[in-house]
Amino acid sequence: MFNQTSRYVNLGNATFALPDGRIVTYKRRRFLPQGTAMPLLGQVTVAQGDRPDLLAARVLGDPEQFWRLCDANDALKPDELIEEPGAILRIALPQG
Repeated sequence: MFNQTSRYVNLGNATFALPDGRIVTYKRRRFLPQGTAMPLLGQVTVAQGDRPDLLAARVLGDPEQFWRLCDANDALKPDELIEEPGAILRIALPQG
């Protein structure tokens, strides 16, 4: 269902029985990791005009990995990463 680099790939499935007896299968909830507890790989400085996907492409080699930067910096929304040019962002190993 999800590609190997997705933040959801390792989540298990759960089921729910509807009143009419049908079973609905869904992905379990993903809880955000504590960014400061994640093993640090390095840091990157936000430049004027950066976007989360551009940062991820530059430091992780894949623009779709912006969520790893969000996790490492406790950002619920990707745009929170780029609000302050000059800010230093954590780059961390992905967690489970």
